[in-house]
Amino acid sequence: MKVKHAVFLYLSLLGLGVFIPCPSHGAVEVTIHSTLNLEETPLDIVISTHGKYIFVLTDKGNVLVYGPDGKLSDVIPVDKSVDAIKAGPREEILVLVNSKEKTVQVVILDFVQEIDVTGSPFKGAADAPVTIALFTDFQCAYCAKISPLLDHVVGKNKDRVKLVFKNFPLRSHQFAREAAAAALAAGKQGKFWEYHDRLFQNYDRLNHQVIQEQAQQLGLDMPKFEKDMNDPQILQMINRDMQDGAKAGVRGTPTMFVNGLLLRNTSLEGFQTAIDKALEKRGKEND
Repeated sequence: MKVKHAVFLYLSLLGLGVFIPCPSHGAVEVTIHSTLNLEETPLDIVISTHGKYIFVLTDKGNVLVYGPDGKLSDVIPVDKSVDAIKAGPREEILVLVNSKEKTVQVVILDFVQEIDVTGSPFKGAADAPVTIALFTDFQCAYCAKISPLLDHVVGKNKDRVKLVFKNFPLRSHQFAREAAAAALAAGKQGKFWEYHDRLFQNYDRLNHQVIQEQAQQLGLDMPKFEKDMNDPQILQMINRDMQDGAKAGVRGTPTMFVNGLLLRNTSLEGFQTAIDKALEKRGKEND
């Protein structure tokens, strides 16, 4: 019979101050946020910077990775001499402490994100072995600048790469969400990418008038365009993209994932290295 060890997580805000005696019988309310039932003895526990991951070091030389929902998402084997773990400055950074050998290791973890690309606009072969999921914003200067590079990457990797467009309009950009709906509405008339390019050419002056003008200049059916912009299906698609992005840890734009792995080096070389690694991994899985 396996004995399960329970780790209790308490999320609380602690403050320092001067306490003055009062008639109250207690000043703190304790709430059990969640309970993790383990089959290994826990030695240390840490929550990542923004609370996305819960890391539990066990006596078996494993770091168990849980989501905020308390579900086990991954198991990371480490040296059994590691006796403590610390959270790094970013979600994907974990610090391993070995007191006996007096070493500290900074580990970068690459978590594969499951990103739903069903029905999203894309460039490249539909059945390409590598998918680049791009979370972007039509009022973002960096997104506008990286767009030509993405075209180059897709062109250089024909039949091997599919670029999928995912909307992630930032709250700080007043017309980004309207532009996102407009681009998907243009897509209903088979003009998504042409309209996409026009929006990025005008990213620094986007407003309602510019969004309408670009549609007119592209020769779109304007009554249909305006109707589609308010189609609940399109609005739902934008919301889904944003939820997918938030779940994957997207906080800014542009953010890209290559077969679910976050791309940190967004140079041409960085893209190609990530694509080649994804192809190599895919090849090994098919052997």
